[in-house]
This record gives sequence, structure tokens and C-alpha cells, in this order.
Amino acid sequence: MSWTDERIEQLKTLWGQGMSASEIADELGDVSRNAVIGKAHRLGLSGRPSPIKKKTTRGATILALTERMCKWPVGDPKHQDFHFCGRPAQLGMPYCADHAAIAYQPASKKRPEDRKVSAV
Repeated sequence: MSWTDERIEQLKTLWGQGMSASEIADELGDVSRNAVIGKAHRLGLSGRPSPIKKKTTRGATILALTERMCKWPVGDPKHQDFHFCGRPAQLGMPYCADHAAIAYQPASKKRPEDRKVSAV
């Protein structure tokens, strides 16, 4: 299989449409997925996010929370980017391990000003 000008143009068009390397290989015929990837790289075609990798999430909205998700609020509720942690919660707790460590501190770790008793 040789890369003719016609096949290269077809590759560029299909790549630009967002088709996967496997789909392009099938469309072109007589070419492997790896050959498509290699040629796209040599042509300097723009990279695309892998369809296999999961996109990182910002946490969970109130409607997406389940009983097994961390309910630690993140941000200002008045702002549009407000969300909840959403990571897996510790068994029997509303928070993940990191947020539970913040929320539940032993009395000995309290600040000295918190221990002052007001005189009556």
C-alpha cells in the first residue's frame, strides 16, 4: 500500500471529521490502524483526545449524588461551578477519606482558643 496524494487527502478529511484511526483504516482499505496513526503524525495532523481515557470530572451536582458519594461541598453555592466532591464515601460516612479527616478531628487537635471556657 502506498500513500498517494488522493489517499492522503482522504486521510486528512476523515481525520478532521473525528473518525478513529481504525475507522479510517477500514475506509481506506489495505492499511492498518497503526499506519494511519503514523501517517497522521508525520503529516502533523492535530492530536485528539483518546476515546478510551475518561475525562476528569469536577465532582457531582446535587442531582447526581448518591448515598455512596462524598457530599463535601466545593466552592460557593451561589456560583455556577459549585459542586460536591463526588468521590467514593467511607462506609457509614457522608465523606471520602480525605474530607472525613477534615470533618472529624479528635478533641485533642482543637485549637487552644476553642478550648477556652467563658466565665459566667
